[in-house]
Amino acid sequence: MRCCMSEATASGINTIFISLHDEGTTVLRPTQGQRLRNGLYEVLPTSDYEPDDEHWEFPPGSVVRCVTVEHEGEKILVAKELASQATTPAKDPIDRSQS
Repeated sequence: MRCCMSEATASGINTIFISLHDEGTTVLRPTQGQRLRNGLYEVLPTSDYEPDDEHWEFPPGSVVRCVTVEHEGEKILVAKELASQATTPAKDPIDRSQS
């Protein structure tokens, strides 16, 4: 299977890869992701998605942070964490001098 980061559409759909659980070895499943912002993608299901057969680390509908990794000589986008678990910048301290 050959896929690369250049496979993106004008609508912001990219090929992203999701780790599968319970496979006995490392398996990255290609699917589509809707690019949102700042490395975040909404995971879209494949046409043959079967949650009883494949246990995706992040199921369709999840918003994930993807990173670029080299895999079998190509750069691909791999989902690494849920957006809610992504590191967020610290909030500005509250200025209490006005109180």
